[in-house]
Amino acid sequence: MNIEIKKSIKPIKYENAINLLEKRLEEIHLKKSKELIWILEHKKVFTGGTGYKESEIIDKSIKLIKTNRGGKITYHGPGQLIFYFVIDLNQRGRNIRKLITSVENTIIKTLKEFKINTYADRENIGIWYNRNLNNSTHSEKVAAIGIKVKKWIAFHGFAINISNNLDVYKKIIPCGIKERSVTNLMQIKNQKYNNISDILIKNFLNEIKN
Repeated sequence: MNIEIKKSIKPIKYENAINLLEKRLEEIHLKKSKELIWILEHKKVFTGGTGYKESEIIDKSIKLIKTNRGGKITYHGPGQLIFYFVIDLNQRGRNIRKLITSVENTIIKTLKEFKINTYADRENIGIWYNRNLNNSTHSEKVAAIGIKVKKWIAFHGFAINISNNLDVYKKIIPCGIKERSVTNLMQIKNQKYNNISDILIKNFLNEIKN
């Protein structure tokens, strides 16, 4: 596979990242550029996917950027790992469901390497962790997935909460789901996640080559 892997050290403005992804998509369509995996962190931003509703904004003072990815409202910011990609499905059977499953498996397998068990939910897209509190199980989202397909080229990607501020999620109904909460990896297991991006890349490349 001829895929460029890019890692940004400094936080990237959301609009700048999306513009780069859109540009790369057109270049791939014209066979002028490689596919892309891009690991980064965003500055604080709330984004709304194509399925969001105004009623899902609790704090009306927040600035929301509307985006063309799938999904509803989410938050990006420091302490969160963003895994973007621009992947040509024309080379991979034009199977969107298979790509989403590959993304889910990538996150689940990676977190398992850190001794964290998570799962995908067909009803509520994303990756979830079950926390036991007061003899009952609570589902908490640890990773959000949002993908857009154009000309059979898939882009956007997923975000994993590592050590980000969870209070900001009180300003919105994250991903449109009222009855579930959001967590991060440090809340689940306080340990080092220094090499998580490399493991995610390795697992994703293995998933999409099958």
